[in-house]
Amino acid sequence: MRPERIPVAREGVPFIALAGAAALILALLGWAVPALAALAAASFILYFFRDPERIVPSAPGLVVAPADGRILDVRDVDNAPLLKGPARRISIFMNVFNVHVNRSPVSGRVREISYSPGAFMPADRDKAILANEQNAICIQDESGNMITVVQVAGLIARRIVCRVEAGDWLRRGERFGMIRFGSRLDCYLPHGCEILVKAGDRTSAGETLLARWKRKDG
Repeated sequence: MRPERIPVAREGVPFIALAGAAALILALLGWAVPALAALAAASFILYFFRDPERIVPSAPGLVVAPADGRILDVRDVDNAPLLKGPARRISIFMNVFNVHVNRSPVSGRVREISYSPGAFMPADRDKAILANEQNAICIQDESGNMITVVQVAGLIARRIVCRVEAGDWLRRGERFGMIRFGSRLDCYLPHGCEILVKAGDRTSAGETLLARWKRKDG
């Protein structure tokens, strides 16, 4: 992957510039306390939109985490979004202190994208999967396996960013979007995968191994 030179998600640049400009103007006016508050806000926004480089594993047959955060649960579902069949769902919760840039779990072609408006319930609740605003992306990997990643908005997160379109090719670990200010991401994998994580585990997008495809003997 070609590294990005600026370790900040481009969606955050306007927010950082606005808060920084406010801090500068307040300082020039001699308003010390408001200027310090604006500077603190700019620092937090810069921290929130950080976008560090990651070392993406290159071995074949691996599925990496699409988001930083904590595994909420790993469970079977009967009808996965866009897969139209049973799958294993791995849910990752992102708090406001996690990196919020989302990365592709596999190398493959984006087959379908489905956006659904909705509510903004706390993202770590089960009801959020059905009620909240979300964006589902179905990816077919190089071996023909289909997986879906679903960006789910949360109580504070009010903006899902998706940088890709149907037909685009993604490399494993490549950035494809983000969710602003805390949320969750669900990854749906067919039952041909060996799951490598459990509830409570911490993940780093593009680096942590979620699963591997089982070898087909013979």
